[in-house]
Amino acid sequence: MKGRRVLITGAAAGIGKAMALRFAEAGADLLLLDIEEAELAQTAGEIGKLSSQVTTRVVDLAHKQQIDAFWNHLEADLPDTLINNAGSYPLRTYLEVDVRFLEQTLRINLESAIWMCQNFIARRKEHGGVIVNVASVEALAPLRDDLIPYSVSKAGILALTRALAHAYGKRGFRVNVLVPGAIKTPGTERLRKSAMRRLDVDLMKTGYHFANRLALGRGGQPDEVARVALFLASDLASYVQGVAIPVDGGFLSS
Repeated sequence: MKGRRVLITGAAAGIGKAMALRFAEAGADLLLLDIEEAELAQTAGEIGKLSSQVTTRVVDLAHKQQIDAFWNHLEADLPDTLINNAGSYPLRTYLEVDVRFLEQTLRINLESAIWMCQNFIARRKEHGGVIVNVASVEALAPLRDDLIPYSVSKAGILALTRALAHAYGKRGFRVNVLVPGAIKTPGTERLRKSAMRRLDVDLMKTGYHFANRLALGRGGQPDEVARVALFLASDLASYVQGVAIPVDGGFLSS
């Protein structure tokens, strides 16, 4: 990835941080976005040890104005690769979902990717580029009634990926999507510990059934998703277009 410039959203922790470290190791220059300034700075510090050029920006991707402002003030050295990883994992029983909750979930998980892709393609329309989006197994095999807005948002990411791949493939853009599942991130670990503290039987039962569907018999690590993202972004995947690649330990196949 030497000579490549990669933009990763949600890069402060979890899968995004793992991606940043992997791409830095592969020699890419990095542009990292997140809303968590302190954690983003820590990630950048770790990447600096790999001698990669890294730039960080604090952006709240729930607001289109901030996304547009980021792109408008971006220097001429545009990224050639965009990874839309940022997202939230909000829990609320479906019958208690209100307009504000739904809109916030869609803005962070789906609309941010729409606006990031739009800006990326508009500025690179003469040069092409690579887009890797991040969905979730919940988009294809939902398990919980308190993740319905999340499932809808991630299903939208699948549709966005296919539509962009069809519309812009002949213009030099490769667009694919990762479908992670059962990945041990700080966010999922917080949910697990919270369920244990609150003795949330439903959540623990869901976790048990989820774990039993994993063909590999274990949860995944963020770096295992990052390695597939690195493949999709590299020239090794030069003829891979419009596909959804599960990184889920066999959950969807079981």
